[in-house]
Amino acid sequence: MAVSRFDHVNVRTADLGRLQAFYEEVLGMTAGPRPAFGFGGAWLYCGDGEGRRAAVHLVEVAERPAPEGALRLEHFAFAATGLGDFLALLKRRGEPYRIGVIRDFGIVQVNVHDPDGNHIHVDFPAAEAAGVTGEPALDGL
Repeated sequence: MAVSRFDHVNVRTADLGRLQAFYEEVLGMTAGPRPAFGFGGAWLYCGDGEGRRAAVHLVEVAERPAPEGALRLEHFAFAATGLGDFLALLKRRGEPYRIGVIRDFGIVQVNVHDPDGNHIHVDFPAAEAAGVTGEPALDGL
């Protein structure tokens, strides 16, 4: 057996509506078909056409999961284009973020947290940093 690709991440939340809105409004995902499970949730899709994938599965739970514990996901990530537009959106919404530059791989990571505190980074080609102003972490790229 050989693993061929990442399929999805499953996130438990006690605030389904707020989390779903974050993934739709900030990351541009769209809600789509989901099996008729016996519990609340949403499947959020990214991509278009045949490349469209249910990348984030939200599962509604009664209480917000504690961030500590033995089973803790540190982060998950998405590849994207449109760095300048994404940073402008985060600023308009007042969403905190941190930029990481991975020079040897040609990646700019924008690190954000969803409303439940889950760490997400969105990876952009470093070449896109040239058009972005006002971000000290991107100066000189």
